Amino acid sequence: MRDQIIQHPLSEETIKYDDYIAGLAKGLNILEAFGTDRQRLNVTQVAERTNITRTAARRYLKTLKFLGYLDTDEYYYWLTHKVLKFSGAFLSTAHLPKISQSVLNHLSEKTTLVFSVVVQDNYEVVPIARSVAQNDHFRVSPFGIHLGNRIPAHASSTGKVLLAHKSLEEQKNWIKLYGLKRFTAYTYTEEENFLAALQTIKDNGYCISAEEYELGVTAIAIPIINQTGDIIAGLNAVAPISKVNDAYLINTVLPLLREAAKEIRDMV
Repeated sequence: MRDQIIQHPLSEETIKYDDYIAGLAKGLNILEAFGTDRQRLNVTQVAERTNITRTAARRYLKTLKFLGYLDTDEYYYWLTHKVLKFSGAFLSTAHLPKISQSVLNHLSEKTTLVFSVVVQDNYEVVPIARSVAQNDHFRVSPFGIHLGNRIPAHASSTGKVLLAHKSLEEQKNWIKLYGLKRFTAYTYTEEENFLAALQTIKDNGYCISAEEYELGVTAIAIPIINQTGDIIAGLNAVAPISKVNDAYLINTVLPLLREAAKEIRDMV
């Protein structure tokens, strides 16, 4: 039993049973249960979301409250600012966000668009570096583009460009595990159509995603490939759909993205 190997169902990371701390994993799982769709949770909701008993959920919640990661009104619990300590430490020490920032700033100065470097985390994609043009006439809703905000991969330009470079088996497993939830009338919800779109994205080397997650917003994305040929992130430009068209994104923005991705690759 002690030599048994445990495999993570999503990342496929492995660990020996004797090295695995189940209590720590459950506590982190509870923190991950909170999100934009559920900012406040009670004991019953946490138990359902994390597949543990109400008694265990109550103890974990009270412990996390004691440690300062949660607050409560004695019925609902919610995250506190203390959780930002982890994201702050990551953003200030991780290599990719630091080397990308100046590149994104330069792109923004050239085009007045919003540029982001984005990584995939299972179901979602997460911006880890972003530059917003300092232009009073430029308006894109902050929903969906601020650092750390999570967007379903199938409804975003970077998510689809990252999924497109996975094997067909991996793509089908991803769909089976997470599904294709509709967010707007333009979201892909049929597996066959989505897989065909991913193949087109892979063939083209870029993805344009218009109003699939948020109405009024369009984006173009490409993969960032390191010097060993591995895809490490996505790079995208976001704009109001009323301000740009596909021709501008392909003819003007896409070459800039490719040049920036090469610059980032050379620094990774």
